[in-house]
Amino acid sequence: MPAVLCSCDLLALTLSLTPCHFFYLDFLKYEHFHPFSVNQVLLVLLLLLLWLLLHATLQRASSQPRQGASNQALSEDDNVVPVVICASEERMGATMATINSIISNTDTSVFFYVVTLRDAVKLIRFDACSYEPLKGEARLFSLNFVRFYLPLLGISHKRVIYLDDDVIVQGDIRDLYDVKLKAGHAAAFATDCDLPSTHEMVRSIGMQTTYMGFLDYRKQEVKDLGISPSDCSFNPGVFVADITEWTKQKVTKQKNIYSSAMAGGVATPPMLIVFHDKYTTLDPLWHVRHLGWSPDARYSDGFLQEAHLLHWNGPFKPWNYPAVHLDLWERWFVPDPSGRFLLSRPERDS
Repeated sequence: MPAVLCSCDLLALTLSLTPCHFFYLDFLKYEHFHPFSVNQVLLVLLLLLLWLLLHATLQRASSQPRQGASNQALSEDDNVVPVVICASEERMGATMATINSIISNTDTSVFFYVVTLRDAVKLIRFDACSYEPLKGEARLFSLNFVRFYLPLLGISHKRVIYLDDDVIVQGDIRDLYDVKLKAGHAAAFATDCDLPSTHEMVRSIGMQTTYMGFLDYRKQEVKDLGISPSDCSFNPGVFVADITEWTKQKVTKQKNIYSSAMAGGVATPPMLIVFHDKYTTLDPLWHVRHLGWSPDARYSDGFLQEAHLLHWNGPFKPWNYPAVHLDLWERWFVPDPSGRFLLSRPERDS
């Protein structure tokens, strides 16, 4: 089993520090000793012995790593794959299914940054995980927009994978992490125009594959961007990000991502604007999506077996019913011992 470490939002956990043990020595005041008495010599020896014991104890305490130090070292290890997942309280079971699918299909160590609100992370039950709070700038924003704020999350890695919580990873996450980003690119996405074998199903459910389907070209602000409505779009629910390049390009600070006139209050349009013609293309098998847009439209079983990552974006989630390809998601589901996250399934005749 690969090592798995989870890091969580500062609002979700309180950092538990390693207890420090102090020795308090209460020395009595001795008076009326003869300068050369035996008692005085014994007292000096006793004090010397106590000092040596205290020194040895403090040395051992200082040599022990603080809690979280091993996590920090692992988080900075180039051999570790860091994954950012946003997790709302009511969907924590979905996050655990995503995590389970990742670690079950790789031999590499994975460090999870689980970003959530309030105490939702306390609902996580996974023996292989330990938790550290993210040290980031306090912000009030929807979890849907966390992907814009990656440099502000206190991430110690130069590169991360971002995943929505409604995905299942069937391939080795290391292969996705190792994708080579082109010079000057801060992220890699899978475009909506790739993988022709999915086009028929995508058209059948009325999904768009170009910018026309996401930006309102009747608005002057959109026209002024100079983006062709026929350019291929992408889904920002799965991507690889270079944090250094992201910060250099000031992606988080670009004002147009906050514009309701262009973004419409959702995450996809501003990402399409910011990264237009400035992203590396992922292998489309690393983001087979739209599984949640219809309770009836299905991909072929053979095609789904080849897919490295499945994404149930859309209203029909695999933990609810109706939905499609439930078996591919449910095999990674970890039952919630608290009973808060339950699968919705039709009643079967006994």
